[in-house]
Amino acid sequence: MDARILLIEDDPSIREVTAIGLRGAGFTVETANDGQAGLDRFRSDPFDLILLDVMLPRLDGLEVSRAIRRTSTVPIVMLTARADTIDVVVGLEAGADDYVKKPFEVPELVARVRAALRRAGREPDDAAHLALGPLTIDIAGRTVARDGRDIALTRTEFDLLVELTRHTGQVLARDTLLDRIWGYDYLGDSRLVDVAIQRLRAKIEADPAAPELIQTVRGAGYKAVR
Repeated sequence: MDARILLIEDDPSIREVTAIGLRGAGFTVETANDGQAGLDRFRSDPFDLILLDVMLPRLDGLEVSRAIRRTSTVPIVMLTARADTIDVVVGLEAGADDYVKKPFEVPELVARVRAALRRAGREPDDAAHLALGPLTIDIAGRTVARDGRDIALTRTEFDLLVELTRHTGQVLARDTLLDRIWGYDYLGDSRLVDVAIQRLRAKIEADPAAPELIQTVRGAGYKAVR
């Protein structure tokens, strides 16, 4: 898979080992050792994916992610030494598509990177538009509106909404969503699905505390309801 990756990591040993592993997997890798340098590099050159440490000098990873998201939908995979649910929530809210907990094995990271790149390269669905209650989903344009008002979703949130809407009324298990949206299963963490659903509901539901469009089926998963 020929792709250009920007690795923003301040720890020299992690940066070197990770870059070597990614290059060995066939990627072109550029590096930056702090948040501001990484953001400057992103703005000056095109990249297919950003691999971003959360704890960085000058600008932390969350600030960098928010800045990137103002102008780009490039996939962002965060590296974090903490993977509590609140950290996952904050990372996804800042625009990340996935996260990998430190310490990690390079093959695991490579698998997650490849999955994120595959998601980013998906072709538009055959259907031009989908609808879910008051939502109108433009597949090719990757836009969502509720009652005519545009809703800003991340790439992952959009893909998750489309997958659930395509199977309206059908319960999709967390493992199924991990595989279809994030592109992996055995490496996955079901909390990622729960947090992404939570963030999606906050944007599309009239009352996120009493969701009507995406419902939880206890012990089974989630389903979209018209």
